[in-house]
Amino acid sequence: MQMRPLGRTELLVTPLGFGAFKIGRNEKVKYPQPYDLPDDATVERLLNGVLDAGINLMDTAPAYGISEDRIGKFLSSRRNEFVLSTKVGERFVNGESSFDFTAAGVRASVAESLHRLRTNVLDILFVHSNGDDLAIQQQTDVVPTLQKLKHAGYVRAIGFSGKTPAGAEAALEWADVVMVEYHLNDTSHAEFIASAASRGVGVVVKKGLASGHLPPADAIRFVLSNPHVASVIIGGLSLEHLKTNIAAVGSVVANLARD
Repeated sequence: MQMRPLGRTELLVTPLGFGAFKIGRNEKVKYPQPYDLPDDATVERLLNGVLDAGINLMDTAPAYGISEDRIGKFLSSRRNEFVLSTKVGERFVNGESSFDFTAAGVRASVAESLHRLRTNVLDILFVHSNGDDLAIQQQTDVVPTLQKLKHAGYVRAIGFSGKTPAGAEAALEWADVVMVEYHLNDTSHAEFIASAASRGVGVVVKKGLASGHLPPADAIRFVLSNPHVASVIIGGLSLEHLKTNIAAVGSVVANLARD
């Protein structure tokens, strides 16, 4: 896959990214079908297969159960081959989410993520919003703390993964990258995506398949037909399904080139 620039950052990402939720957590999920957590051998084959298939963006989070641990365990030897994205703010322990946007909490979370992922630097660090997007940015220490972590070299790019267009707009004042929900059934962020591009802020789309409720080929075609989207994150536990999605990306890119 041909890589795309991620806003004003120096990072290049493939138009399809891998969402590593399902390799780490299967409790309190929004997917239409339940699933078992795969064993280590299956995860090792899957993660290496993702990179071998040409995907270079790997997205995870502390709230994704044991996802970070598994990426660190099975991909640390290939760390220079992919762009690593994780988050701060949310944890998921004993079946419950909790949120901490304090400076101490953010720093502790980053230190733990670096350890679990077996890396010295995070390529992208998103704020994992609880839905109160504006208050998080305006009334907590999370933004200045992320800026300090970036300045210190622990993070290459900082961003916001929120719930609302208003929250995404507020993030344009400080973020390098913003992650938004955007798909056939929810285009509420469409105007924001164009605005972000005009400001040099990279856009990564989450839930492009509406958490598994939309046909992959049609959903991917819709998201990537927006020229301002750098990448759409797709999860899953089937490498064959992922390769089918990669083929769908190829057809979208070819059609855009002809246009």
